Amino acid sequence: MAVVYILAHCDDEYAALPLILEARAAGREQIFLYVAENRGEDLAARRLGEVRSFLLALGLPPSSADYAASGTGAWDGQVHLHMPACLEALRRRLATVAQIDQIVIAAWEGGHPDHDACAALAATLAAERGTPIEQFSLYNRRGLGTLPFQACAPIPENGPVRRLRLSPAEWLQWALLVRCYPSQASSWLGLWPSMFAGFLLRRGYGVQRLDPARLFQRPHDGDLLYERRFGVSYGAVAAAVAAVTPPVLRSAPAPA
Repeated sequence: MAVVYILAHCDDEYAALPLILEARAAGREQIFLYVAENRGEDLAARRLGEVRSFLLALGLPPSSADYAASGTGAWDGQVHLHMPACLEALRRRLATVAQIDQIVIAAWEGGHPDHDACAALAATLAAERGTPIEQFSLYNRRGLGTLPFQACAPIPENGPVRRLRLSPAEWLQWALLVRCYPSQASSWLGLWPSMFAGFLLRRGYGVQRLDPARLFQRPHDGDLLYERRFGVSYGAVAAAVAAVTPPVLRSAPAPA
């Protein structure tokens, strides 16, 4: 049985560490597939190398991580513009995996258009296989007013939260493993403090099951982080999602 992570960017897996540890403890195979492309071969190779260093530090095979949508033109920030090609690329890759019992994604939360696009891609693939999806929050600005964002804060619109416990040693390991991502140092300089402060305030880490019907709903009221920061409208993402997502998912229950 395998857990497949369908992620937009190399480093998104950092926020999924408790799920990775849980699957490792259960002896499950873990496969990490990345959708967004980085401009410049050197940067793409560097970022994948950073992921593989992170996995190696956790005792996982570095070869379990790879780009799954190379050549689709889905550059960082533009996955929603290339959804059909990305979907077919992911289908071909998943066809090589015999048994998938779980898919993990960055949450449908309005944080980054690539994250929400990948959530829709994963939901379509999961529906074809009858596979459940769990989602972890990366960042959003639900209910924040003038504040810029909050990191790793599950939003109530996504349903009940399943809590994962970590030992003090695991919390420390997680905090220190941010060093695996030198090419993204400027991003983590802002995210890392908010992330761990949030864990302290919320007393831990939680994940949520993805209800496919959520893909046809605005992630939350108010302006979304990607609307404010990246200038991508919810309408553009919603149209791209609708183009690749079977209408039956509007009312279909999440796989148990």
